Amino acid sequence: MSLSIGIHDLSFATGEYVLEHTTLAAHNGTDIGKYHVGIGQESMSVPAADEDIVTMAASAAAPIIARHGGDRIRTVVFATESSIDQSKAAGVYVHSLLGLPSACRVVELKQACYGATAALQFAIGLVRRDPAQQVLVIASDVSKYELDSPGESTQGAAAVAMLVGVDPALVRIEDPSGLFTADVMDFWRPNYRAAALVDGQESINAYLQAAEGTWKDYTEQGGRSLEEFAAFCYHQPFTKMATKAHRHLLNYCGKDTDNDAVAAAIGLTTAYNRVIGNSYTASVYLGLAALLDQADDLTGRSIAFLSYGSGSVAEFFAGTLVAGYRAHLRTEQNHTAIARRTPVSYAEYRELHEYSLPTDGGDHATPAQTTGPFRLAGISGHKRIYETR
Repeated sequence: MSLSIGIHDLSFATGEYVLEHTTLAAHNGTDIGKYHVGIGQESMSVPAADEDIVTMAASAAAPIIARHGGDRIRTVVFATESSIDQSKAAGVYVHSLLGLPSACRVVELKQACYGATAALQFAIGLVRRDPAQQVLVIASDVSKYELDSPGESTQGAAAVAMLVGVDPALVRIEDPSGLFTADVMDFWRPNYRAAALVDGQESINAYLQAAEGTWKDYTEQGGRSLEEFAAFCYHQPFTKMATKAHRHLLNYCGKDTDNDAVAAAIGLTTAYNRVIGNSYTASVYLGLAALLDQADDLTGRSIAFLSYGSGSVAEFFAGTLVAGYRAHLRTEQNHTAIARRTPVSYAEYRELHEYSLPTDGGDHATPAQTTGPFRLAGISGHKRIYETR
């Protein structure tokens, strides 16, 4: 009998501040419909000066450790495309902040927005090899583009932490997966740049090509039929992309593509991404959190996941909701994480956007802004200094 392995717990965190798209539109003279309807975004999280991928990751994972302890966690896999160091895994800082056992491996994975799904699949492999252990998978990113660029309205920041193990309390991840890779320059960030470069139309085309490719491979591997899925969780660089992707998949499969069919499949998955913005690796799993927090009981139903990372790598796979999963949700905590953000003016947002850590190797304290449990206190001798509040 095959082991049941999947997501045992899921928690997320986001930034201290929020920029409403109405504020952005007022600054640049854009019709708000372009944001609210055109890309399906209402606001975006903005990290404080003393927040980064590590502080968000630790904030997301801390409730999981508080509920389950860390004694069975022998691996931490940190997925990000906002890496803070070319050598040291960001997860090592998180491991320390959370007080996890020293008998633990910690690694960082990168492949654009796909990285967290790679981490999840690697975690399943580790648990299958040793069912006594658990793996902490963390996806944490800050999406940042140039001021007044076309991508500015799709920025955001969040971290999702998932505990992976046998007999999961939330979602059992199934075999097979549909896979797709193509060498495409739709989105990239060279080491010498703080902000990413993106070819918007090329990225949409590459995403849709990947949706076709993963579905084709998934069906060839013996996957479920389209009709078996209760909902579809797509990577959401902006929430309207989930609409485009599902309509494209339905059309590719020769199915009805009317608005009701699309809304029924993805409607509940976009609530959190719509107000947080693009969180890169965390995005598809924020979609899962939004679905589980809002949907009627989905026990025994299968959910489809389409994880896409520019460049490009994608994967289509399925998960089934296990009995009793609703008792383990963090709905109130999730709503609080979003509601607690402080709105900022455009001038305040711009100041945060332009803030960067000095690179001279001196001693520099960061402004004390976050009200979260962890903060980046400063930098000294090129070393980042974190503290627990």
